[in-house]
Amino acid sequence: MRRKVAWNPETSEEILSVLSKDEVQWVREAVAGNPGSPEEVLIGLADDASGFVRAAVALNSKTPAQVLEDLAADEMMDYDCTLGKNRYLVKEAVARNPSISAEALAYLARESDEHVRAAAASNPTAANELLARLSRDVSWLVRDRIAKNSVSDEAILSYLSADRIMDVRISVALNTKTPQQSLSALSKDKSWEVREAVAMNSKTDSKILEDLSGHWSWKVREAVAQNPGTPQDVLRRLAQDPDQSVQKSAQKQII
Repeated sequence: MRRKVAWNPETSEEILSVLSKDEVQWVREAVAGNPGSPEEVLIGLADDASGFVRAAVALNSKTPAQVLEDLAADEMMDYDCTLGKNRYLVKEAVARNPSISAEALAYLARESDEHVRAAAASNPTAANELLARLSRDVSWLVRDRIAKNSVSDEAILSYLSADRIMDVRISVALNTKTPQQSLSALSKDKSWEVREAVAMNSKTDSKILEDLSGHWSWKVREAVAQNPGTPQDVLRRLAQDPDQSVQKSAQKQII
């Protein structure tokens, strides 16, 4: 119950201050993650004995930049069962925080751990100069996060559109900032999954969508049928598609 109160954004600062000293770490973690927690409480919890509490502080958008800089050097690790390896939870959390300073983000972007660099690459405040450097990172995970980042510029996305890893190309194909020239090239990708992603992009040119509407994969055709930019004449043709899923998607879009 105390944890639920600590998570509630309507909880008063006075109660959050009391709960920040709770003996149970999961209650303190909830306070640390609450956007309504006062600055002095977050500063205090940044020195908490529990790394999970410090990680919650590191993710909080209200955490002061100076505190984030201090937490950027936090060595707390936890075992990730899905990956079978340890992760720097606090560093990753700091790297994702949009309130981080450019200097601290650049520091974390040079971290030897790929997950920390990937977190930095996903930060919505990252400068394109930093993203351009990371776009050549040896880790596909880092490059994928850049391809998904809404602040990545066209030059970076164009470069990543030729990435050897399919997942990265899919992320580029889905990014609404990807230039049409790159989307056109990706619409001819060897993998149908990439072509499907191009067909799903709301910014894809109608000519590209028309070309993809004849693709052999029904998943690609269905994505074309669901795209709000698909021309009506293409939709009418897809409404007669052999695949029922394509038919239904096209029929819903026909005016």
